[in-house]
Amino acid sequence: MNLSRLALLAVLAGAASPALADAPPPPPAFAQCAACHTMQPGRNAFGPSLAGLSGRRAASLPGYAYSEALKKSGLTWNAATLDRWLKGPQQVVPGTRMPFGGIPDAARRKQVVDYLLKL
Repeated sequence: MNLSRLALLAVLAGAASPALADAPPPPPAFAQCAACHTMQPGRNAFGPSLAGLSGRRAASLPGYAYSEALKKSGLTWNAATLDRWLKGPQQVVPGTRMPFGGIPDAARRKQVVDYLLKL
């Protein structure tokens, strides 16, 4: 099974959660996020849950082993920090373990940011 199918399955599995019943459908660019993250509160995967991300301090979700770099970053997730992060995580927080090259297209990135802020 290829990565695109796995990402779609992850999105669909998360969308079935009662906690996400009021969430808008994810934009197509979110599929790469869903490959590693869940949208369900308290359910981490390869990456931490993205539920309730808006206003949360980076590396503060209990039960997930964050990098020291992200723990010390001082970031709080909002539209501006998410936009910078999704453009290039390693440029924002050198030493982060997130294996993601970024979303270079500003319009696609904004769609993902807007979605994340509603979870």
